[in-house]
Amino acid sequence: MRLILLGPPGAGKGTQAQRLVEKHGIVQLSTGDMLRAAVAAQTEIGKRAKAVMDAGQLVSDEIVNQIVSERVDSDDCRRGFILDGFPRTLAQADATETMLAQKGMSLDAVIEIKVDDDVLVDRVSGRYTCANCGAGYHDTNMKPSVDGVCDKCGSAEFKRRPDDNAETLRTRLQAYYKETSPLIGFYYAKGMLSSVDGMADIDDVTAEIEVVLAAV
Repeated sequence: MRLILLGPPGAGKGTQAQRLVEKHGIVQLSTGDMLRAAVAAQTEIGKRAKAVMDAGQLVSDEIVNQIVSERVDSDDCRRGFILDGFPRTLAQADATETMLAQKGMSLDAVIEIKVDDDVLVDRVSGRYTCANCGAGYHDTNMKPSVDGVCDKCGSAEFKRRPDDNAETLRTRLQAYYKETSPLIGFYYAKGMLSSVDGMADIDDVTAEIEVVLAAV
């Protein structure tokens, strides 16, 4: 099972991806994680990426595409994977299709999680994580069972991302609509796109995604 989850920042892609990982035994592939791993492993492409980043420049599509290509060849991807944060642009989407075709692979589904912008602002500005284990919480929607104590590890230390605020989110949304939202039309035209209601309860969103996957 090879999937792409689309949706603006705060739509719940990370939460749903983790549930898919746990249920289906597939791997969540984050471009950021893959990039850091390639740099740490000092692979040939990792060294190229490091040189670009050390120069204060953005890593090119060509480098990111190659890192993704090498990662999906790993043994843990044999059962499938979810692409997280990639592709972000139409050029990357084209490159992904070409790369998978060369490996005799194809995407099984592209799922768009639809959420209103105003809801996204509330979601993102209210979220925080356990500083010890990384478990996610929200001021309104997902509080710990005991106030101030992490459900998973019992830590009393929490943190918020500095960019989790309304102003920064609106800037990120502008970038999403400019660069990434065209992928919705791209995959729709190919008959690959399915949409789920990201405004629903988390469990209901999961159920909708499972209905989509059952049909592929």
